[in-house]
Amino acid sequence: MHTYPTQAVVLAGGQGSRLRPYTDDRPKPMVEIPGTGTPIIGHQLSWLAAEGVTDAVVSCGHLAEVLQEWLDSAVLPLRVTTVVESEPLGRGGGLKYAAARLPDPEQPWYATNGDIWTRFSLREMAAFHAERDATATLALARPRIPWGAVETDAFGHITDFIESPPSPYLINAGVYVFSPTFTTLLPERGDHERTTFPRLARERRLAGYPLPHGAYWRAIDTAKDLTEAAKELDAQ
Repeated sequence: MHTYPTQAVVLAGGQGSRLRPYTDDRPKPMVEIPGTGTPIIGHQLSWLAAEGVTDAVVSCGHLAEVLQEWLDSAVLPLRVTTVVESEPLGRGGGLKYAAARLPDPEQPWYATNGDIWTRFSLREMAAFHAERDATATLALARPRIPWGAVETDAFGHITDFIESPPSPYLINAGVYVFSPTFTTLLPERGDHERTTFPRLARERRLAGYPLPHGAYWRAIDTAKDLTEAAKELDAQ
């Protein structure tokens, strides 16, 4: 019987410079998906709550007060604590700093980047993590390539055109399950993706969970991503 995580960290400190002018007066996770009236982080917190999370720590950075003000005024489906780094600690240091505020350091936890728009079963990912006895598990997505692809035969004849095909490579989807011991392996400052993750990979303690076929996933990096997300929502 798996015990599924009930606590999570949301990394919401990004500046979102490629999303300007939307991010001139708000941090990236506070940008609204057109047509929903709710910022990205609002959708994320609803998803986490639906997956059994009762406590979330939101790590704020750029324009932190805008995010904190919204969290204070919104009706949220779970308990939220905010943390703000007094000095930049890097991605790994920031994650460790936020994790220190989780209610139960002896239990596993989820983490997600604050600019991810996704829906899939976190419980299934947590079960995958437990079955592999991993210290950390990364969700893996296969994003669509923004260009049209061309297929050719052995003689160089073009046989087909494919609009925005899925990438042949899996990428880090920005959603994680961590065992309690993971926190101690994070650097005080710096990037865990260059230190902690490679170390765990060498030790075969890092697992990769491919998102189920048909699971929705999009990183909101540009104004085009916002438009596409709104279209995809309409189509669902």
